[in-house]
Amino acid sequence: MNLIDTTKFYKDCTLCPRNCHADRYIGGSGFCGMSAELIVAKAYKHMWEEPCITGESGSGTVFFSGCNLGCLFCQNREISHEHKGIAITASLLADSFLKLQSENASNINLVTGVCHIPMIVNALIMAKGRGLTIPVVYNSSGYESVRCLKLLDGLVDIYMPDFKYMSSELSAKYSKASDYPEVAKAAIAEMYSQTGPVIMGDDGLMKKGVLVRHLVLPGAVSDSKKVLRYLHDTYGENILLSIMNQYTPMPSVASHEFLGRKVTEEEYSRVVDFADKIGIEKGFVQEGEAVSESFIPNWDLEGF
Repeated sequence: MNLIDTTKFYKDCTLCPRNCHADRYIGGSGFCGMSAELIVAKAYKHMWEEPCITGESGSGTVFFSGCNLGCLFCQNREISHEHKGIAITASLLADSFLKLQSENASNINLVTGVCHIPMIVNALIMAKGRGLTIPVVYNSSGYESVRCLKLLDGLVDIYMPDFKYMSSELSAKYSKASDYPEVAKAAIAEMYSQTGPVIMGDDGLMKKGVLVRHLVLPGAVSDSKKVLRYLHDTYGENILLSIMNQYTPMPSVASHEFLGRKVTEEEYSRVVDFADKIGIEKGFVQEGEAVSESFIPNWDLEGF
């Protein structure tokens, strides 16, 4: 597979559904605020993904800076909107993939890379040419352009998108993206078309397919039910679902009517009970309370 010319993507950027048409060589003019540089914040073996992703030795996770959503409750604000990180080349990114593989990582887990897809594509092509064989996971907010997801076809084995909202009112209010529900539906459909149904290995690790995450938000049980209903009606047991209770109130939303508190045990139980009621059998639920702020990664540029 040949490397792609990244210039055309960054000169007139339409990589995500915002379609800003920003000249990222000038920098900072699009919604994400990112330049044409590839900015990364951390690469390490992460032990707290779903069991079929983490495995025994950890998921080789690479966090990218920048984001095309404006979530009020973002836990990774330092990298998503303050753009903490370091600029590297696609070749150095490929090296980091191979280093993680040499450390026995279960997979390469690309977190929020939407702003950097062309460089990620080139890094994956280089790494696979140099011997990368473990599965590649594209870990996404779900707010993705189908056109750009097609660039990843054949390079990504597992898609792990969020499906945050079914309500455009909530998505506008909480993430500055009223079109999120329809965009996420189309994005997940493209992801599924590329991978097909979930394939698991004898080792219990996911080898191919789509795992959709849904974070239950405080005060939004009815919307969570609509998300689960849509995904199950559309994909049945051909995808995996992860229903998460780890919402962590950040200081920026401390006074918010709903976002200023954790999800209650009763709220989460209602969502999980609904999933059981409609026949969802393949997936993950969480036990215990929401994680504390101390569990948010330290953006120390580890791995670079």
